[in-house]
Amino acid sequence: MPRAAGGCGPTAAAGRMEEEEKDGGRRAARSPAASGRFVRCLYAVGFLDLFGVSMVVPLMNLHIKSLGASHTVAGIIGSLYGIMQLFSSTFVGCWSDIVGRRYSLLACILLSALGYFLLGTSTTVLLFAISRVPVGIFKHTLSISKALLSDLVSERDRPLVMGRFNAASSVGFILGPVVGGYLTELKDGFYLTSFICASIFLLNAGLVWMLPWSEENTGNREHQQGNKGADSFSAKANSGLHLKSETSGAMASDSLFQSSWIQVTTVLKRIKGIACSDLWDIFLVRLLMSVAILLYYSNFSLALEERFGVKPLFSGYLMSYSSALGVLAGCLLGPITRFYQHNTYRVLLHSSTLTCTLILLYASAPSIWMVILSSTFLAFSTTIGRTCIIDLELTVGGNEASGTLLGVGQSVTSVGRIVAPLLSGIAQEFTPCGPPSLGVALALVAILIMNANKQKYCSYGNVKLKNQ
Repeated sequence: MPRAAGGCGPTAAAGRMEEEEKDGGRRAARSPAASGRFVRCLYAVGFLDLFGVSMVVPLMNLHIKSLGASHTVAGIIGSLYGIMQLFSSTFVGCWSDIVGRRYSLLACILLSALGYFLLGTSTTVLLFAISRVPVGIFKHTLSISKALLSDLVSERDRPLVMGRFNAASSVGFILGPVVGGYLTELKDGFYLTSFICASIFLLNAGLVWMLPWSEENTGNREHQQGNKGADSFSAKANSGLHLKSETSGAMASDSLFQSSWIQVTTVLKRIKGIACSDLWDIFLVRLLMSVAILLYYSNFSLALEERFGVKPLFSGYLMSYSSALGVLAGCLLGPITRFYQHNTYRVLLHSSTLTCTLILLYASAPSIWMVILSSTFLAFSTTIGRTCIIDLELTVGGNEASGTLLGVGQSVTSVGRIVAPLLSGIAQEFTPCGPPSLGVALALVAILIMNANKQKYCSYGNVKLKNQ
């Protein structure tokens, strides 16, 4: 009896299966350590990213006014950055699913470094506006890093890892303004700060380049195989697509035009799949909660001054205090998710309810001590809620399109940043407590939506727990 072509007989198949099981066992044995090293390096990437950005961002309004720009022009340029982020985040996130995290992350970091280098040479308003273009389009380092973390870790560990990543990034955001404020006191301080920021991004690019990507690829394959049975949106919407490595290999053999065309068409297909999916309620909850929190912060200093007569310096200290507590909250996500038996929906529902209650407490606070109390617990609830909504998006949508999902989520948040100032301005016409009161109403709508779709979220949570 002739052997099957390529040695595919029963004996060969059994031997190959045995070898694969042994090799898979060896890979699984060393995967946790490899993934752990990779994840810690990504924490450093997140820290450096927000450390560099927060050195420059608080000084930008002062710099553009020193160039002779009016308040209107400064506002238009600021809005232009937000609009570019709104439209680019989905495309860049989807692009990272197609070409791979390494090259998309490197491209975003290097082009952002170019933007901050141009900012350091901006001696006119036009150059200032031009410098914001590459940053507005490609400053998606954190989103791609979160997608990469989602590729690396299991669904059970994802909230903990995301919380620690957010905590590391927040530490950078706390320290950056201090360093930037010191540097700006020097001669040509803003230009020096911008060049240092660009250098930090170049350092970040070097760190990303030196990451153990071979270990990441091994861990990523194991993670995908371990979740093969999970029901996901991406498997349904993109069933005809290859995995990232296969797609990249196929594009490498094509011409440059064909490769670019394949990338564009694949991006559009994935975005269409998201648009036609049943994820609208999750993104709506994210939008409503984002706007509610932005309304809380929109007139924070002014409202405290009008209501309690405190100085802006006290408001600044209170916001720094809240940011520090947010770092602590990110580190506590592990015990919290274990207490809830890794049910992300319940954590999100309870944190959103707590956020709504605390904003209401702030809006009706009779004394400054009640404001301090609400700010203390709000730092925890908002940090936990942001991490859980991302985890719920990835759980329902699936890891295979994590970049696309995170990109769409970032676009939704960008819409909130555009809408919130308008709503805040209208609400402040009536009372200083108007913006947070409106935030309470929006948060309450988000809670009602989550309760209305409780069965859907719980079914995904049960699938998630069974697959672990």
